[in-house]
Amino acid sequence: QLVEFGGGSVQPGGSLRLTCTASGPSANCMAWFRQDPGKEREGVAALYTGGGSSTYYADSVKGRFTISKDNNKHMVYLDMGSLKPEDTAVYYCAADAPQTACNGGHASGFHYWGQGTQVTVS
Repeated sequence: QLVEFGGGSVQPGGSLRLTCTASGPSANCMAWFRQDPGKEREGVAALYTGGGSSTYYADSVKGRFTISKDNNKHMVYLDMGSLKPEDTAVYYCAADAPQTACNGGHASGFHYWGQGTQVTVS
């Protein structure tokens, strides 16, 4: 089970930290996606630890967002900085995907999803 929190409203240029708590066995891949109404779900960032370690970031968030994981607390974080109005969306935590899906931010490859948390930048 995945539960996200930390969303909210922030002014452009501001920062937010999203947190995802995960219950159950540790997953090989943890990721964040976002979705605006009427648009496809977009991979934002992913962290693959199934063999070695690799990360994925969407071009639109590189240099502004950072994904990290605390294995002891079973939590995954998304630190978002220099936020822009176009970052406004519902953000979802996702877990457990093959490396190809994880490294490419492909939503269809993920098995578990949180309920989402709204982030509004205005």
